[in-house]
Amino acid sequence: MITNTDIPTITGDAAPVTTYKAAKAVAGLVASHFERHHIAVTKYYEQELAPRPDARTIESVIDTTFWASLRREEGRSPKVSIAYLPPEAAEHPLVFAETLPLNANTLAKLAPAVERSGIHLGVWIENGELRIWGTTRVIPGLCFVLEVIEPGMLVIKHRRVEGFGKFVNVAVLKGDQVKIVNEESRKVRDCPSLINSLMGFASSKLWSDYPNLLVQLAASMRSHERGGILLVVPKGNDQWRQSIIHPITYHVQPAFSELAELHRKYVQDPNPITWQNQFSSAVHNMAGLTAVDGATIINDSYELLAFGAKIGRAPGGRPVEEMLTTEPVIGNVGMVVHPVQNGGTRHLSAAQFVYDQRDAIALVASQDGRFTIFSWSGCENMVQAHRVDALLL
Repeated sequence: MITNTDIPTITGDAAPVTTYKAAKAVAGLVASHFERHHIAVTKYYEQELAPRPDARTIESVIDTTFWASLRREEGRSPKVSIAYLPPEAAEHPLVFAETLPLNANTLAKLAPAVERSGIHLGVWIENGELRIWGTTRVIPGLCFVLEVIEPGMLVIKHRRVEGFGKFVNVAVLKGDQVKIVNEESRKVRDCPSLINSLMGFASSKLWSDYPNLLVQLAASMRSHERGGILLVVPKGNDQWRQSIIHPITYHVQPAFSELAELHRKYVQDPNPITWQNQFSSAVHNMAGLTAVDGATIINDSYELLAFGAKIGRAPGGRPVEEMLTTEPVIGNVGMVVHPVQNGGTRHLSAAQFVYDQRDAIALVASQDGRFTIFSWSGCENMVQAHRVDALLL
């Protein structure tokens, strides 16, 4: 077992000079994030966690990976995911006979072998120098991961302690633009539980934290890159029908309950190994429906009610004229804007639906990767639009 006091550090001449300024700017904040979470988790978590990276290591990994992402190998830009841990902390690791230097050239050469989702290059410090020791698919909780999304765009994230579900994003770097997830956003009044779960915090009963199906649905919606709307309405309440234009082209009767049944079985037997593949398949199938023009509607028990539905204003209702836009990143300040300033038709329709159906939420994916969660704020007495693509990358 490796304790934090046993973790090696980059020393002497092995420490490279950082040339990507954003790496130095975020390293300390990211290191503090991992330190806080390690301290909080060890109070209740009995299994071994991944080693905690220090600021110098984080800075070096970011700097090297950023410049590697700008290279091209055989006409393709490298896409890699780097996990900071020794081989003995990984499950079934593929270990090289000789470790390799962590540099842009090595990453570009190895990228074709590890560009598929779920494969990480294992990196650890050897003789004061960061080295690549092999690959792994299974990493411990709170393992520092740096993923290349596209040339010049990196995401710092970590595996959830429970192991199942989307990794928790810590920061997004795109050139000189840096977005660091603001954990204090969870304390904002009327912050949806879904956002808390995206940031790795426990959510309320409405959205089960483990596994959080709405998080998985949101990530899958974004990944199909066609855009879409997912409306989540209370079970047993048909008020939502007043905000939908009839007839509904793809009305589901009876409600399709695959996800709901899987969730019930999971509650009885909470073993991620048993249910992970079934959950993933069911989530992708439902998220695929959101690619159809119109809105997909489910209830808060994960039962599918309709898809391809057209949103309209409720009878006697007024048009939504303002909403509060927020983004859970450090430095963001909420702004009250007219809905047409926030996006296109999808965003306006979703805002109108939540304005009329205040016990519902709406998840909206844009084709360009933008993702917004609409909810009603009783404290602010208006629709809130939470931009969360920084949490979903």
